[in-house]
Amino acid sequence: MSEIEIGRGKRGRRAYSFDDVAVVPSRRTRDPEEVSVSWQIDAYHFDLPVMAAPMDSVMSPASAIALGQLGGLPVLDLEGLWTRYESPEPLLAEIASLDPANATARMRELYNEPIRPDLIELRLKEIRGSGCTVAGALSPQRTQEHWRTVVDAGVDLFVIRGTTVSAEHVSGRAEPLNLKRFIYELDVPVIVGGVATYTAALHLMRTGAAGVLVGFGGGAAHTTRRTLGIHAPLASAVADIAAARRDYMDETGGRYVHVIADGGLGTSGDVVKAVACGADAVMLGAALARSTEAPGRGFHWGSEAHHHDLPRGERVEVGTVGTLEQILTGPGQSADGSTNMVGALRRAMATTGYSDLKEFQRVEVVVAPYQRS
Repeated sequence: MSEIEIGRGKRGRRAYSFDDVAVVPSRRTRDPEEVSVSWQIDAYHFDLPVMAAPMDSVMSPASAIALGQLGGLPVLDLEGLWTRYESPEPLLAEIASLDPANATARMRELYNEPIRPDLIELRLKEIRGSGCTVAGALSPQRTQEHWRTVVDAGVDLFVIRGTTVSAEHVSGRAEPLNLKRFIYELDVPVIVGGVATYTAALHLMRTGAAGVLVGFGGGAAHTTRRTLGIHAPLASAVADIAAARRDYMDETGGRYVHVIADGGLGTSGDVVKAVACGADAVMLGAALARSTEAPGRGFHWGSEAHHHDLPRGERVEVGTVGTLEQILTGPGQSADGSTNMVGALRRAMATTGYSDLKEFQRVEVVVAPYQRS
């Protein structure tokens, strides 16, 4: 793999974002109605290859149910306001109305309230009562403290999500989460991430994870590149980790780990290119925060925005473009790729002649940096 000389003492590998690549039509086309965009992880089948990011601006119990009924996989943030307060709606409205200069300080205060196990149980049972697949997310730091409550509440899929998650966390202060032992002892499938390199992903796959989240600080509400100097262009990251999945399948005699692109997927074209680079599904944050059902009321933020020591995110205004249904399955409301995202994926697959997601992962891709006119 080619490297670029940054200076005499440092070389770097060229990596590509979704804006740098494009899908190429093939010799065959087909009808969009004959294309399947369904996705299955473990025993759970979904009509749409979409997971909702576990963020308070994106998912409430009500919006989780709405997404599940549309055929996606909702993931509730079990460290958010919904598990800290019995009635968080007024606080969500307050966050949306905050002056930008005061937003971080006030959000730190709001998220300083302890997480309540009884509320974790209550929120998950509310989603389960709708008949939807139930998924909840904890950070690696909180998993050991709350996992039993989550499993006892009847969660179907367990998500461990952080800015970056490794299988080899080193700490001299406390015993780190042993992912391999934890996943082995758990009775439910685990999706874990983010991860951005081939080697790190291969190690996570060897823990027994059912899926890995690919991404590092690339979302609309993240400032990780500015604060930490760390960034992973997602087209290259997804392709690298798809290669790790292939090699892990060879290593294990066929065990398949799902690759889920997470972060920086603002338009339907990004979703198309994520699958083309090897993703099985996508995790959407800002794209779904623009829905009328989103609890953020046109604003978007993640846990990094209220970190007690080093904020690496911010509350951003993303606006509202339509209902969840319009954003995911249409009809489209504009030509900017913010609505009918799954419809665009279906049409791209049909235009290039592929009938399902696994086939579309083999589509030809070119490096063609996009220049906005």
